[in-house]
Amino acid sequence: MITFTRILSWRLRLFPIVCLLPAVIAAASPRERLPLNEGWRYQHDDPPGTTVDLRYDVRPEVSARRDDGPADARPEEAARIAAAARTVLKPWILPTANPFIKDPARHHVRPAGDPGADVAYVQAGFDDQAWQAVTLPHDWAIAGPFIRDGDVGGMGRLPSWGIGWYRRKLDIPASDAGKSIYLEVDGAMAYATVWLNGRLVGGWPFGYASWRVDLTSHVVPGGVNQLAIRLDNPPASSRWYPGGGLYRQVWLTKTHPLQVDQWGVFVTTPEVSADRATINLAVTLANASAGTATVRVASELFELDAMDRRTGGPVARIAPVELTFAAGERATTQGSVVLANPKRWGPPPTQTPHRYLAVTTVSHAGQVVDTQETRFGIRDLRFDPVRGVMLNGEPIRLQGVNQHHDLGALGAAFNVRAAERQLEILAEMGCNAVRLSHNPPAPELLELTDRLGFLVVNESFDVWERKKTPLDFHLIFPDWSEPDMRALVRRDRNHPSVILWSIGNEVGEQYTDAAGAAVARRLHQITREEDPTRPTTTAMNWAKPDMPLPAEVDVISLNYQGEGIRQEPEFEGTDRIRTPPQYPFFHAKFPDKVVLSSESASAFSSRGVYFFPVSPLVSAPVRDGRGGDSKLAHVSAYELHAVDFGSTADKVFGSLDRHPYVAGEFVWTGWDYLGEPTPYYSARSSYCGMIDLAGFKKDRFFLYQSRWRPDHPMVHLLPHWTWPERVGEVTPVHVFTSGDEAELFLNGRSLGRKKKGAYEYRLRWDDVVYEPGQLEVVAYQAGREWARETVRTAGAASALALQPDRTSIRADGRDLAFVTVRVVDADGVTTPRATHRLHFTIEGPGEIVATDNGDPTNLEPFPSPTREAFSGLCLVIVRAKPGEAGEIRLHAAGEGLRAATTIITTRRVGP
Repeated sequence: MITFTRILSWRLRLFPIVCLLPAVIAAASPRERLPLNEGWRYQHDDPPGTTVDLRYDVRPEVSARRDDGPADARPEEAARIAAAARTVLKPWILPTANPFIKDPARHHVRPAGDPGADVAYVQAGFDDQAWQAVTLPHDWAIAGPFIRDGDVGGMGRLPSWGIGWYRRKLDIPASDAGKSIYLEVDGAMAYATVWLNGRLVGGWPFGYASWRVDLTSHVVPGGVNQLAIRLDNPPASSRWYPGGGLYRQVWLTKTHPLQVDQWGVFVTTPEVSADRATINLAVTLANASAGTATVRVASELFELDAMDRRTGGPVARIAPVELTFAAGERATTQGSVVLANPKRWGPPPTQTPHRYLAVTTVSHAGQVVDTQETRFGIRDLRFDPVRGVMLNGEPIRLQGVNQHHDLGALGAAFNVRAAERQLEILAEMGCNAVRLSHNPPAPELLELTDRLGFLVVNESFDVWERKKTPLDFHLIFPDWSEPDMRALVRRDRNHPSVILWSIGNEVGEQYTDAAGAAVARRLHQITREEDPTRPTTTAMNWAKPDMPLPAEVDVISLNYQGEGIRQEPEFEGTDRIRTPPQYPFFHAKFPDKVVLSSESASAFSSRGVYFFPVSPLVSAPVRDGRGGDSKLAHVSAYELHAVDFGSTADKVFGSLDRHPYVAGEFVWTGWDYLGEPTPYYSARSSYCGMIDLAGFKKDRFFLYQSRWRPDHPMVHLLPHWTWPERVGEVTPVHVFTSGDEAELFLNGRSLGRKKKGAYEYRLRWDDVVYEPGQLEVVAYQAGREWARETVRTAGAASALALQPDRTSIRADGRDLAFVTVRVVDADGVTTPRATHRLHFTIEGPGEIVATDNGDPTNLEPFPSPTREAFSGLCLVIVRAKPGEAGEIRLHAAGEGLRAATTIITTRRVGP
């Protein structure tokens, strides 16, 4: 058994990056962390006639090409580019990375001067009132319009590429003189460059990283401080929709020069039991003052409730420590305390995600100069090669999904409520784990996974030195992989939900033998230096047990190889990856390592769309006439078809059950996502989610629920039962249930009772002849009735029905209500094939942010208040106006349908 709970000795270096958590700082502390989300002006493109080279670096030329290369294609050699003929900004940006580079000899020296200082957009006197007023987070591309024609389907057919400028004035009062002042950016897509008062401060190229720049020497306390940020998001730079802009939060942090370093508190729990827990606290301090100083560091621990509120006084204190350090130095203190009867963090339903708060106070000359709050969880995390992931002594089967970073109709702009809704629906399915594919997440997402009890695989990179698209981040990997990796781990290592660091996904270095293994070894070492308490992994779709790369990581993560890739006869003789099932070979080669499926399935379906005939196989590729229709660009929802290199849920379940030492799976994917619209390039979004882009459950949701929640009485049948053109024709009926058998009834007549056999995960009645009426299924468990479901033939569509996910939301300008719109018949039955065009209006203190219907082929812009229903459903996303309490009335109408209204109450928030 490998244990990852032992803290190693280490010395943390200073690194200027965003604060670990949006902390609520004690009133006694001079530290301020202010959100900079309001008051921005945005403009696309550089000023006309700009002659200054504002590029981060030169880029290779890209000829016209589709952006949807096969998902498992072999990555290509890195692009080779000549040195810039003109001055680029790279030498001025690279020094931002210095605090993340361990070897001082490799630190970058900033050249003299401030390139871009003469550009109009960075100057305080420039009039930007004609620019678009925006509130962050902001995704400049999500409003569209969609690009219907052209080779841009892989990136979601939305205009995410290009140059964007953001400007805002900063309020720096004269009283801030002498403070350290930082700009902190949770995420900017991409190649960000920051100017303040016309001076180039720094930047960061990786669009998924959180980072900060030091404004201290550039600010004018009490004067005008003009901030300008330029982003440059390349085309052909992503395999999915990346979004564009300042798509996560931005902060202004002010501190005393004697300060807790950014992400400078690291909490570990090396010994945990039900009776006691040892809690180690390492605090790294930075001295940004002009001289040597002596400081006193003390920490107190508090319990937090489910909503992050302290529940009382301190439950433990770590003895104060004094240290003396010189100007410009960083120093780390270590403290420890034993807590009796700790409330441990663990995933529901068998455990509870309890959390604690460490409050660290720094004093100098008897005065508090800094306070930092750090949330953490107490849990014992172990990885056993036979029993899998062990949390607090309990084996936890990974019932996970992969999730991309977009939030559907909201795009890449992060919203806490939208992300929370995604996780809540996943939890209803029985999901307990998320792999963040394939990039660092928004910090708030990990706050949610901590609070809700999800396990997280936190992933750094989709590419290393070899490219998957011509302008992806392989161009910056040599310079930035160490800073990006250290920044990710330092930012996120106190989150109890994070159990595993993934250093890459299907990287091209799988193909480069010892050279690729050396890159993996370097990233593994960096990760373990920053956090010795969690293992590392990398997701492999090609590397085999006898190759050097798998030996460099702690956990074996396989993409599709466990079930086998392209083993069907039709793939014989092709040049694509073909791999027999690999679980036994990896387990035999690495008997001391956990093996898991980091990507499983990648099944396809369009919600509510069913094609005939129905495949007799449990897993088959999608082809016209075999589960797919390329003219309609839809895949049958019988859930029997997958991408060529993948498998359906049924096949994956069988493989996992035959290899019980596999720790579990991360299904590709939990939700549909923008871009990568395999198998139909003309679409806007993927087909592989168990939940569609709007948040409506596909039939596959219930197949996974039947397996992942075996104690939850449930049964689900498909398809819908409204087929006027199929009277007298065979229309197969399939049943997903957590029971062990079921009986099917059509208009009161039994069509037989069936029991699941070995390695069977659905019950099939493939010879049912359609007749309108009522289809009912009764499920049984151990001979007793377990659950039942009824589906009725719908009549003519006659009305609309609205159901918000919540009837009361906060009037803070960020909280959202997601309203499901159903097209129903006179009896309230959803008409499952309705495609009526619907129109939405709103009254009161709210606005319609976006609409959607879950149809991957729908290219109506998301902000449109008009949209067609898809399979009888539509979604409206409503936001309350900030500070305005009252009633929002959402009206829905459609030709020939009785209109409907729902009321959402908004409530003010404040101290």
